Order: sequence, then C-alpha cells, then structure tokens
Amino acid sequence: MHMFVVLARLAWRNLWRNHRRTLIMLAAITLGVWAMIFMTALMRGMVSQMIADGISALPGHVQVHHPDYRDDPSIANLIPRSDTELSARFVDAGFVKWSSRVRVPAVITSEYESRGVTLLGIDPDSERDLTFVDYDAVEGRFLSASDDSGVVIGKKLAATLNTEIGKRVVLMSQDPDNDIADRGFRVIGLFEANVQSFEENYLFAGKATVQKMLRIGDQVSEFVVLGEDYRDVDAEFEKVLQLVDGNVEVKRWFELDPYLGTMLGVMDGFVLVWIVVIFLALSFGLVNTLVMAVFERVREIGLMLALGMKPINILGQIIIESLLLLAIGLALGSALAWATVQPIKDGIDVSIVSEGMDMWGMSSVLYPELLLSDVVLANVVVLVLGFLASLSPAWRASRYEPIEAITKV
Repeated sequence: MHMFVVLARLAWRNLWRNHRRTLIMLAAITLGVWAMIFMTALMRGMVSQMIADGISALPGHVQVHHPDYRDDPSIANLIPRSDTELSARFVDAGFVKWSSRVRVPAVITSEYESRGVTLLGIDPDSERDLTFVDYDAVEGRFLSASDDSGVVIGKKLAATLNTEIGKRVVLMSQDPDNDIADRGFRVIGLFEANVQSFEENYLFAGKATVQKMLRIGDQVSEFVVLGEDYRDVDAEFEKVLQLVDGNVEVKRWFELDPYLGTMLGVMDGFVLVWIVVIFLALSFGLVNTLVMAVFERVREIGLMLALGMKPINILGQIIIESLLLLAIGLALGSALAWATVQPIKDGIDVSIVSEGMDMWGMSSVLYPELLLSDVVLANVVVLVLGFLASLSPAWRASRYEPIEAITKV
C-alpha cells in the first residue's frame, strides 16, 4: 500500500511536469467523454420516445386479441368472450392499468371529404394515461363516458376534412353480417399527438356507442394491459395468460411491433459500440502522450532502475499516470454532459424536420435521456481500454537496461 501511494505521487507530479501537453490531452478526453455521454443521451431519448409513442398507439405492454385479428382487424374477429366476463377477471388482477376497446377500420365523412381511419371505441375512464391523448390538452373536450355520443378526432384530420368542433360527421364501418353500419356524430374535441400520423389516422368514440352502432352486443376487439416497465413485461404476460382462455392470442408489445423491439436491442448495442469508437480515436492521443512522457524521462527511469526500483514499479507508475489522466477527463466529461443535458431535458423542438421524424414514428420533440447506467458504462469502458492502451508504453519503460537508459542521449 505504501508503494502504491509513492507511485501515485510520482505519477501525479509527472503528469504536470509538462502541463501544456497534459491540459491538451485532458481537453481531448473531456470532449470525447462528453460526446459519448451526450450523444448517447440523445439517442437513448429518441429511441425511448419512439417506443413510448409506439406503445401508446398500440397501446399497452400486453394485448389480448382474437387469433385472427392481427391478420384481419375487422369486426369479424372480435374476442370470443363478452367484455363483462373478461373485465370481471381483470379488475382485481393488480395491473397498473388495463382497458378493453373496440378497434376497427372505418370511414369518416364530413361535408367536404372522406378518409379511412381507425375507429377506437373506448371507456374514457379506464383509458386515461393509457393512450397517446392528453385529455386535459384536448381542444373542446374529451369523451365523458362510454356511452358519449360525440367523437374526438385529431387536428390534422379535422383540417383534412375541413371540419371543426360542433360540426357533424358520419362514421361508416361494417357489422358482423357484412352490412354497412353508419351513424352521425358531432365533433366534440380535437387532439394533438407527438406523432402527426396519429392525428390523421385515429379517432375516439364511446365504447358502448360504437358497440351499439356496429351491433356487436357486449364484445370488444382487444384487451390491453400496462405494466411498470416496458423493458420487463414477462410478469404481466404470464398473469394475462392465466386470466384468459386458450382460444385467444396474447402478445407482448415487442411481438406486436417487432420494429420497436429491434430498435430497443439495437440501442443497447449501439451505446457500447459508440463508446468504443470514440475511445479508439482518443487512444491515439493517449498512447502518444504516454510515449512522449516515457521518452523524455528515459534517463530518469534508468536512474530509478539503477537505484533499485523494480521494473514492475516502473510499469505501475506509468499505468497509474494514464489512469489519473483518464479519471480527471472522465470526471470533467461526465459533469459537462450532465450540465449540457439538464437545460434541454424538457425537450428539444425538432418540428422543422417533423415530416422525416414522422416517417420513422418519432415525435417532433426530442427528450434526452441520461441514464446512470450509460454514464457508468462509459466510465468503465474508457478506464479498461485506457489501461490496455497504456500497457505498451509502460511495458517499454520497464524493460530499459539501467546503464543504456542513463547514457542515452
């Protein structure tokens, strides 16, 4: 322990013998670490928001459907159990949130235009905070009950249909007998969504009102369950399997949307690759700094060896010097990344490229997500790789012959 303290003191003093070179290398490490962590926070936030938006449009972490519904989401493929019966099983199951809904393709017609949409018949009380619509931010009002006779549409759809709050629209879909089912609704609210396509493709009506319009009695298209963490939904999945019969299909969110599931896996791999790539660029400067430091102290190293210092201690001194340099740079870089993320943690408006973001299912607001695990990973990887990078110059220094080193010009 005493020898380690001595070597650490020597390493610290040697770092500042050429303070200009040390400061330049510190600046490079600090900026590199900042880039690692800051860009990781941006990418992590982008992917997390994409997944959150995707789950809110599905919605839920686990879903129950008719086995054929995903291939043909029509009125013919409703869950073969009544809503009342299944709801009685789910109500005391302890889920964070759950809901049932009618979800079918439909056509909405105003005085001027018609559009194909997805009609969502919901119970507004159980859907609160489950879907992508903020009830309190709706222009006009949201649905008040399951038997509400109004309809809530997106602002973009309202602009396309040239309609507004208070105007009447007609919804048409198909009933179980393949007959046209239609009904007039009054637009009672306009919602905004993070992803613009949601505003044009979805509309909300009361579940009981939609069931009556489609003449489907007490049946629904899907049951949805929300868990604590979208990364771990196995517990909810197993619980849902126990609550339903074998004649329905139960799927987790990443099975329903493989693209989002793949993005989550790719993001976790990207973080490590990104850190390694940035460090490889830094390692050239680090190794060069250590080599120059060793080259300038050849005679000094030879003298220490001649006075009895063991080669292993020379090796340790150079490695400690490298790790001290990295530790200071990591501390400064991590602090700088945190200080940079804090002012923008409430979101960065990227609406100027909203159409491109919308194509990828991304929000027009980017929320950086700085995770402690990412900061720790960056610090650990840099220290480990820095240790490996410093081995070569340190080993070279410890192999000098004392007489040759002292007499070297």
